[in-house]
Amino acid sequence: MSGHSKFANIKHKKEKNDAARGKIFTRLGKELLVAVKEGGPDPNNNSKLRDVIAKAKANNMPNDTIDRAIKKAAGDANAANFETVTYEGYGPNGTAIIVEALTDNRNRAAANIRSAFTKGGGNIGTPGCVSFMFDKKGQIIIDKEECGMDADELMMLALDAGAEDFVEEEDSFEIISQPDDFGAVVSAFEEAKVAMASAQVTMIPQTWVELTSEDEIKKMNRILDLLDEEDDVQEVYHNWDE
Repeated sequence: MSGHSKFANIKHKKEKNDAARGKIFTRLGKELLVAVKEGGPDPNNNSKLRDVIAKAKANNMPNDTIDRAIKKAAGDANAANFETVTYEGYGPNGTAIIVEALTDNRNRAAANIRSAFTKGGGNIGTPGCVSFMFDKKGQIIIDKEECGMDADELMMLALDAGAEDFVEEEDSFEIISQPDDFGAVVSAFEEAKVAMASAQVTMIPQTWVELTSEDEIKKMNRILDLLDEEDDVQEVYHNWDE
């Protein structure tokens, strides 16, 4: 790991999205629905559901809201069938962007996502064109101000639970694991009452790209803002070093 913490971005995202918390919860609700439909309502037997629950809790989704979403998904055979679609493309200065969508209308999602890239001066590429630049990993970010443990104690807890890397930053700790070990690390932190600012299986860039001109930064923000407004979009990963 480069030790390139994204804590500042996560904090900024959470603050920015406090007003749009309903949108975040709607997206998480869709992920819970798909996870339950694919693997059943018991997180002990459904690792994907367990990972989505961890992500939901890190986004401050109340436990009763999570439970209601799972029960609704388990009991509603007529719920919309969402499919997962991934788009890859380029932003300004060759920045790599991966978009994960959950949609009940693939044509609509493709058109809207393509439009977001185009309006920001980017373009959609072929499947696999940028994903090789990222590693799929479990990533947990812990705010130092919210953590009662010292670094050594937290690191031992993480490594004992199966984490593969532990990075201390100025204001946060970043814990990286293989996707299959992510659930065990999250469970260990939950049992130890460690608050997590972010917890999800994500795509981590192997290298970062800097944007130096105001025009490039403006265009990149345009792409990301338009994608954030799109209902079908669940996650956006990129290698822009903000």
